[in-house]
Amino acid sequence: MAPSILVVDDDPHIREVICFALGKAGHVTRVAGDGEEALARIAEDAPRLVVLDVGLPGIDGLEVCRRVRRTSEVPILFLSSRDEEIDRVLGLEIGGDDYVTKPFSPRELVARVGIILRRMEQRPIAATKPDVLRQGGLVLDPPRRAAAFAGAAVQLTAVEFAILRGLAVRPGIVLTRDQLMDAAHGGRVHVSDRTIDSHVRNIRAKLAVAGCSDAVETVHGVGFRLGPCRPPS
Repeated sequence: MAPSILVVDDDPHIREVICFALGKAGHVTRVAGDGEEALARIAEDAPRLVVLDVGLPGIDGLEVCRRVRRTSEVPILFLSSRDEEIDRVLGLEIGGDDYVTKPFSPRELVARVGIILRRMEQRPIAATKPDVLRQGGLVLDPPRRAAAFAGAAVQLTAVEFAILRGLAVRPGIVLTRDQLMDAAHGGRVHVSDRTIDSHVRNIRAKLAVAGCSDAVETVHGVGFRLGPCRPPS
């Protein structure tokens, strides 16, 4: 069966154009006109992918994504009339999979949807249901995007969690900043070393509040590795 795709935009014409293009490519589509309806559709229909406008009335697309990411890993392709780097990075940081700027080419959008779906289909089965990761007192639960230290929940952003997971799946291995960003964004976004260091500082600070003072070690001139994350004695 062709994958079901939810198209969320408050402009009926844009919804029609997208659904027509996706339909020609063999995809089944459903639509929503605002954030509330989108959340209800995602909960009820469990779509394979969501094309989500950022500038929705009421609950905007970014907030829809934040709420969806609490319980679902459904791929999200953002649409936006703004083409500022900070908007693209923010959309990807909170859990988006791609970002297309309006006005857009329907053919390009369909191509990007196809790339995302193929990437999802080609994931190894083990990667779709990863085991819980543990290091000392640190516990990461990738399916739930949940982190905890010594039993205390640690609230991480999507990018922070992805960076920490990237370190946790290769304990003891030093990862460069480029490798960390590949883990976080899949190579789709280029950011400065300063941005990467800022994410690492935030991870350290949040884990320090939970009692972990050795979460991420710096290897000067190379990158970072996961620390021992010693639980409190």
